[in-house]
Amino acid sequence: MDTLSLNKNEILSAYQFRHATKEFDSNKKISEADFQFILETGRLSPSSFGFEPWRFVIVQNPEIREKLRSHAWGAQKQLPTASHFVIILSRLPKDMAADSDYIRGMMEHVQKLPSEVAEGKGKVYDKFLKDDFGLMENERAMFEWSCRQTYITLGNMMTSAALIGIDSCPIEGFDKAKTDQILAEEGIMDAEHFGISCMVAFGYRLNEPRGKTRQIAERVIQWV
Repeated sequence: MDTLSLNKNEILSAYQFRHATKEFDSNKKISEADFQFILETGRLSPSSFGFEPWRFVIVQNPEIREKLRSHAWGAQKQLPTASHFVIILSRLPKDMAADSDYIRGMMEHVQKLPSEVAEGKGKVYDKFLKDDFGLMENERAMFEWSCRQTYITLGNMMTSAALIGIDSCPIEGFDKAKTDQILAEEGIMDAEHFGISCMVAFGYRLNEPRGKTRQIAERVIQWV
């Protein structure tokens, strides 16, 4: 493994640089290489049990962006100006059940676990869903748990973008049911297996943001 070259100050500078960009410079586009780098940091992100319940939909078609805009009050300026606009989908509860074809396929074909190891992992996962987190009796809670995994990818992609000087904005301000419907009708999302988790826009800022505000460390960090 190559030695990591970034130092702590450079990483913290990227966190200071990053802000929720409301409007992008529509004349500036992210290079293909840079955007592939951002996507790769999402793809390589960790997930609970390593089951990767996500899919990344990059929406570049201006007509589809405009359709989304009518139901995305939190993306009114980002949709028409972002260089790249990503919708992060999350697997539905039936795909995340321990005995689903998706979970079995992940263990066999992606994680390449021996059959006896996969059987044991499946039992532990089933217990986790039913007993430890009590998710199986509540489909909404199960879907939100899957969505939480996608937020790991969201954070990683925004941070990796900031590290190379690219702006971003995470977006939850949208009508989920109507946006799900648009993606299904456009043939973009298989509504039998996926639902929308969140959105994120990438590009280059049009205006400089105000200074970053955060609570002081003593109010959010507790040592015991």
